[in-house]
Parts: sequence; C-alpha cells; structure tokens
Amino acid sequence: MPAPLGHVVPNRRRPPLKAAPVQGARGEDNTAKRTILPYSPLFAVAGILLGGVEQYIFNLPLFAHALWTICLIGAGFPVVWRTLRAARHGNYATDVVASLSIVTAAIIGQPLAGLVIVLMQTGGEALEKFAERRASAAVRELEKAAPRIAHLISGTQGLVDVPVGELNVGDVFLVRPGEMVPCDGIVLSGISEIDASQLTGEAIPVPAREGTPLMSGSLNAHGVLSVRASARAAESQYSKIVELVREAQASKSPLQRLADRYAVWFTPATLAVCVVTFFLTRNWDSVLSVLVVATPCPLILATPVAIIGGINRAARQKIIVRHGAALEMLSDATIAVFDKTGTLTVGKPSVRSVVALPGFTEREVLRNAAAVEQGSSHLLARVLVEEGEKRFGRLPEATQHRESPGEGLTGIVGGTEVVVGSRAFVARHAPVSLDVFDAAVDGDAGLRAYVLLSGKPAGIIEYADSLRPELKSFLARLGELGLSRTVLLSGDRAANARAIGHESGIKEAHGELLPADKAAMVTRFRASGEVVLMVGDGTNDAPALSAADVGVALAGHGGGVTSEAADVVILVDDLSKVGEAVAISRRTMRLARQSIVTGLMLSGVAMIFAAYGFIAPTEGALLQEAIDVAVILNALRASWS
Repeated sequence: MPAPLGHVVPNRRRPPLKAAPVQGARGEDNTAKRTILPYSPLFAVAGILLGGVEQYIFNLPLFAHALWTICLIGAGFPVVWRTLRAARHGNYATDVVASLSIVTAAIIGQPLAGLVIVLMQTGGEALEKFAERRASAAVRELEKAAPRIAHLISGTQGLVDVPVGELNVGDVFLVRPGEMVPCDGIVLSGISEIDASQLTGEAIPVPAREGTPLMSGSLNAHGVLSVRASARAAESQYSKIVELVREAQASKSPLQRLADRYAVWFTPATLAVCVVTFFLTRNWDSVLSVLVVATPCPLILATPVAIIGGINRAARQKIIVRHGAALEMLSDATIAVFDKTGTLTVGKPSVRSVVALPGFTEREVLRNAAAVEQGSSHLLARVLVEEGEKRFGRLPEATQHRESPGEGLTGIVGGTEVVVGSRAFVARHAPVSLDVFDAAVDGDAGLRAYVLLSGKPAGIIEYADSLRPELKSFLARLGELGLSRTVLLSGDRAANARAIGHESGIKEAHGELLPADKAAMVTRFRASGEVVLMVGDGTNDAPALSAADVGVALAGHGGGVTSEAADVVILVDDLSKVGEAVAISRRTMRLARQSIVTGLMLSGVAMIFAAYGFIAPTEGALLQEAIDVAVILNALRASWS
C-alpha cells in the first residue's frame, strides 16, 4: 500500500564522495619530494656526528671514513635520484650542483664534504616543507556541505527519501524549512524565502512562490516548497561550484620558485667553472672544492627562511598565509579583484533613508514600521528594528501581526493599522492610488519597503549595504604598493555594482555574475599576463579564489569553504589587513633576494680561490656554512616587526 504523504521510506545511503587528489602548493604532486625530507637531514647529521666521534675522540679515521661513506650513500642517494628524475623532465634547478657535489665527493673519497652538502640541501628543503600548506580541503568542504537526501514525491509511495543523485529531470520533491535545495528546479507550490547567498553573495533572502526558479545550494528559509527538478544534481549549480573549484586547483601550473629562477643561470656558470678548473689543474680535489663552495645554499636556504619569517610576522597580524608560494605570488600581484557584498561592503544592509510622504513625519513612519517588524525574522525586518531601537529606544508592541513570507506584514500599533512590505503587497491593502510613492523617489534606486498607516501611503524606507569605512584608505594603500588596477565582481545587479565601484573609486565593475562567471573572468585576467589577487568572503567566491594566482578570504565571520579555497586567510573583519599582507610579502621577498644575491656573490668569490687550490673540499664546506649563517641571519629579518 502506498505510504501517505509525509511518510519517510528508508532508502540506501548515498555512495561516499570521492576526495580530490592531493596536490602541492600550486597544483604539483610533491609526494616524491616529501618522502625523503624527514629522514635525509637527520641521517646526515647522525653520520657527521658519529664519524666525528670516531675520528677525533677515538682516533679511528678508517672507521670514521667508512661510516661517513655509508651515510653519504644512504642520505645522498635520494637527493641524486630525485635530481635525475627531474632532469629527465627538463627541470634543472638548485639540486643539480648539490647532486654533482655529492657524487663527486663519493667518487674521490671525500665523504664528510659530501655529507655537509646533503645536510645543507635537505635541511633547506625541510625548512621549505615546514612553510608549505597541507593540500587544500576546499572540494571536500563543499562536498561535505552538499545535500545528501532529497524528499521525492512518488506517485506510488508518497514521500520517499532518496539520494540526491537519483533525482531526474521532471521529478517533484519537497524542500522543508532549513534545508538546502538539492538540485536546480522550479517551484510548483508553496511560499517561502530563499537564501542564495552561498551562490550570489547577496545576503538578502529572495521570495519564492509558484514559478520561481531555484538553484541548488540555496537555502529554504521557512515555508515548505514543492519543486520540479530542471536538472540532475550532478549538473546543477552547486555541483558546478564544486567542479569549478576542483578544476581551478588542478589547472594551476607549478610555480617557478624564486630560487629556481636564479639557479637557471648560476648552475651553468658553476659547471663552466668546474670544467675550466679541471682542464687547468687536472685535479679533482680542486673541482670538488669549486662544487662545494658553489653549492647554492643561499638559494636553498634564503627563500624558505625568509618565507617562514614572513608567514610568522603575518600570523601576528591575524593573517594566515597557508603556504610559501602564496607569499611569493602575493608579492608579484599586478591586479586586485574584489567581491562586493561582505568584502568591499559591510555585508549587511542598513537603513539608508526614510522618506516621509506629506501628512506624515519620518518618526511616525520608522517607529510604526519597526514596531510591526518586531514580529518577523526576515533580515530586513531585523535591520529595521535595530534602526528603530537606535533612534527611539524601546519600541511599542504590535498586535494582530500577520506576515506574508517574502512580501510583507501587517499589524496594529497603538490603534493604527500598519502595512509594511513590497509595493505589490501594500497595493493589495491600499484603497487609494500609490502613485504618490513613485513621485517621492527617483527611479529604481535599490531595495525599498513601502509603509501604509491607517490605509494611507505614509512613507518609504530605503535600504543599502554601506561601504567599509576603511575602504578608501585601503585602496590608496594598494596603489602605493603598486596595485593600481582594481576590479569589482559581484552577483548583485550590474547597476548596483557600478554604483559601488564609482563610490569606492574602482573603475572596473561587473555585476550579475554567477560563481562560474567570476572564475572565468579571473582566468581571463591571468591569461592576459596579470598576476591576480582575488579577495572574497563567501562560498560563491570559492571558484574565483581557487582560479586566482593568490586568493584571499575574509573570514572574520567564519571561514568554511572560502577559507579552504583561499591561499591567505584574514582572521579579522578588516579589509586593510589585505594591504598589510601585500606589504609583508613584498618585504619578505625583497629580503630573500638580498640574501640570495649576497650569498651567490660570496660563493662566486670563493669559487675563484677554490679553483686555484687555496680552499680544500672540507674547508670549502665549512666556508659555505659560514656563508649560510650570514644568509640566514639576513633572511630572518623578514620576521621582525
């Protein structure tokens, strides 16, 4: 016998969602690199110390030499093997000279010098690993938040709970209060309000009634809705956001790190000096000495040390930089792209103005409207009540309260009938023409509530989302830092986006954009050669944050998916912290470059002395350690306030 409407028929569970593949800081697979880092530096340190004990305390040089050789092979082989694999793919970075030094040291019987090189190489990588982020969990966060069950209205079984993946186009399902819409559809019956802020970024709920299109991922506020599916869940808007984030993260090409850019010319120069040294001296010890002092430890150490310092300094300012690559890209940003609501604006509407019509005062309009709105949970109602209490203190009680969700409400305040709502709603309660409303305001200026008192048009309440107070000084700060091109991307109406852009001083403003549109525009900016800094605060911004070179999330009101998709997370609700993050990144990378250039210059001078035989391999390794100390001390300045 069919189940009665409202009865829940158990069904099988939805199959587990597939997690996104684990990626490195900019999309590359770092698995091979990471597996050797925890062990090689420890192995090298242990070998050096134990061999030193045998050599200098127990006076057993042969035993020490054998121990150093075994440790060199064990700790150095992973480094050399990884370098060979990278070279096969055309990647000749900072590892090349270090690997040549390790191999040469093993061949000519200088294991101690080789172990020192292993320690410097793998120790620097260990520092860099410390600064890298874990793989982003943005896709998993989105999938976790997705609805799993839909309430299918079956002709034979009544109301059946099924996995959302089993919904087909044309199926009819219920969406209860507080539930997320499982797939795109059209409302067949019911009245409610829909919170689509996760998709559009706009916090104000929109009315839903028969014929209203709904997007998956939007939230039903209070009424029960009957909806006909217009797309399968896998093809609906929320799934598109998930896929957009996944594709954006996977499509990011590996970043050529600062050290590798210097290594492009330093490595060939070192090899050339080695060849010339051998032809002039025919002495492999001299060649090893050149390799040892030329081992690019400034390249290996300066950047990660500076980046760790920059990350720590940013953290003290409530700015979480999730990996070193983000700090590098932040310093190179050429264009800043912003979401509107909650990013450039406060994210919550406020009462912009109260227009009182002839025969009424502003106080009468606002006080009576706010008194009636005390009985509503609508966002605009709460805003109006707060404004009324701020101006007049305790508000009078309203009786005979009746609300039409998404349209308006009525009530009696001190014997006066009060109607507040949309123009269409108050028109149904007014015995007179409402043309007086149109004459009182200019065109379609935004969101309004119309007020009737005792059946007469009394006034209009206009709402607006105000700009952040720190916005103009923040944009000026970005200009000083070299980010003079700024762009606004919004899901709001194009006219509103342009108005906010004009008021804030942002010349490029685009409205009526879905998450896919924002991500596509960010991708186009990158394709044109810009290094894109994207700032957002909502789930609808996650694809664009992932698509940008560096995404910054404002998480002062909670992080969630947005924080997971971003490279930099601002923990306080303060837009100026984005400018602080840019300033920290540029100072950090400037110090890293200083350290690299200084270290390479000192290594270059030492190479000349080594080529002439003035520096032995072990002495060269110790000299290189002294250079490393100088480099590290300079790079550590990045953490100073």
